[in-house]
Amino acid sequence: MTAPASDDVARLSEHILDEVERAVIGKREALELVLLGLLADGHVLIEDFPGLAKTLIARSFAQVAQLGTARIQFTPDLMPSDITGSSIYNQRTADFEFRPGPIFTNLLLADEINRAPPKTQAALLEGMQERQVTVDGTTYPLARPFLVLATQNPVEYEGTYPLPEAQLDRFLLRVGIGYPVRDDEWRVLEQRQERKSDEIELDPVIDAPTLTDLQRAVEDVHVSESVGLYIVDLVTATREHQRVQIGASPRGSLAVLKLARCKGAVAGRAFVTPDDVKAVAVAALAHRLTLRPEVWVQRIRREDVVQDCLESVPTPAAEDLEPARE
Repeated sequence: MTAPASDDVARLSEHILDEVERAVIGKREALELVLLGLLADGHVLIEDFPGLAKTLIARSFAQVAQLGTARIQFTPDLMPSDITGSSIYNQRTADFEFRPGPIFTNLLLADEINRAPPKTQAALLEGMQERQVTVDGTTYPLARPFLVLATQNPVEYEGTYPLPEAQLDRFLLRVGIGYPVRDDEWRVLEQRQERKSDEIELDPVIDAPTLTDLQRAVEDVHVSESVGLYIVDLVTATREHQRVQIGASPRGSLAVLKLARCKGAVAGRAFVTPDDVKAVAVAALAHRLTLRPEVWVQRIRREDVVQDCLESVPTPAAEDLEPARE
């Protein structure tokens, strides 16, 4: 498959979303956010109620992008070695040899990540941040691209272990799916009748090397100083908000920057606009905030706080957004 040029990002992204939407109907906005996460070489947390296609989304992107994929069903008895792999004694060679775990793949689906104890959740941390795994003192690099798509149920807390803030911060963005509207849900039923099978086969659009090329192409998207300062002001506003105990860190600023560049590239532009920043801010920042305890009883959501910040921070003028022409 021919590697894409930077101006192909929009065309290939459109093709990817069209193909994935054959399986996940009527959720274009959520699917685009997941795609932005993949283009930004980041990890995605999909959080919503059971039965809303969280696992299907991960499998669909793996098919369309022809990525090596592995799935881990997180359970309370899952051990760190079940993720990273372990050293096994080989009687033939009279020595220990490393048997890699499911983390050695391109796209790892961590299903119900909050059902495993903290030490097992932490086994993912090095791989997510450093793209490597250390077992028995030996470090093994992970294949590139390496992306984690994790799912969790936001309402069922019995037998779960909430992700600590440090691990939540490793996810580039958090996405909610939501229930489909009436017509879209009927299309789900209608298509299930037509294909006479629960499974749906999607056509590949790109492969792993092409995804890597798309990620490199996004690096050429220009961010003007005014838009960059707008991102900084927006993140600063989360730290100063009266309902927030701990605001987003500079890692949150970088997350908004990366996702906004991807949003601009998917729209076919070589520069970022304030609207690109607004489109990704909630997904990039909300899960990084810690609200004040007294706010919990008021049913204030972290997403609402980010929306407040978007409304309070002045939007920069739409000038000098494009890179200077030589």
